[in-house]
Amino acid sequence: MLHATWNALLRTQADRLWLVTVMSFVSTVIGLPFAIAMPLPPSAAWPYLLVSAAVQVIYTLFLLLCYRVADLGSVYPVIRGSVPLLVSLGAAVFAGERPGLPSLLGIGLVSFGIMAMVLGQQNGGAKALMPAFATGAVIATYTVLDGVGVRLTGNSISYTAWIFVVYGTLVPVVYLVARGRLVVRGRASEARVATLAGAGQLATYAIVLWAYRLSPLGPVSALRETSVVFAALIGWRFLGERLTAARLGACAAIATGACCLSYFAT
Repeated sequence: MLHATWNALLRTQADRLWLVTVMSFVSTVIGLPFAIAMPLPPSAAWPYLLVSAAVQVIYTLFLLLCYRVADLGSVYPVIRGSVPLLVSLGAAVFAGERPGLPSLLGIGLVSFGIMAMVLGQQNGGAKALMPAFATGAVIATYTVLDGVGVRLTGNSISYTAWIFVVYGTLVPVVYLVARGRLVVRGRASEARVATLAGAGQLATYAIVLWAYRLSPLGPVSALRETSVVFAALIGWRFLGERLTAARLGACAAIATGACCLSYFAT
């Protein structure tokens, strides 16, 4: 629910690059006291942490591209629905996790839901298909990195805090490269949205990393993707997006497939 909510807040804004830059400030301000107070991650975890933070900057840019060409209900399910399969493959290769064959049922349902979500769309869904899949691949990359890194750290709070300190340093640099100067805006409504979205992003990430430390990466990633249902409902209720029977069915298929992956992979 948290993940779908902060993505919806991002989708509603015209200047999304400015919003994610302010979000990075907010999450860094919240995370910095924890980074100072908690023990430093061990040296073995730092390569994973630093590369993950850099990859998340790439993820942010891909996400902004996706939301330029299609609405939340079309893009979000494709991005999130492609992640469980990619994470399961990455976890098998790099973390030695081997899900059982019954998880193919969940993978099939997720794939079917993705295809149903984009076929016949007239609102930019097909145009956003490749960027959305690319974004899912980027998410899977930093998910596997974080899964290994947080286990090496042994402390999800410390790892999360340092991720956002590094990420919060890199995003303003990207903004300066893209815009030439950092613009400070005075509109209170935009600041409130950025603050809420930044806090939601940090909370979501901290909870997921906590789960990665306790459970296999594939199942956790899969169960998280039930957020597509919340995204569809938020898009319909607050963003004026159509909630057709086909879209609702596709979301249900993705969510069911994610739950199947979570159940069978344990």
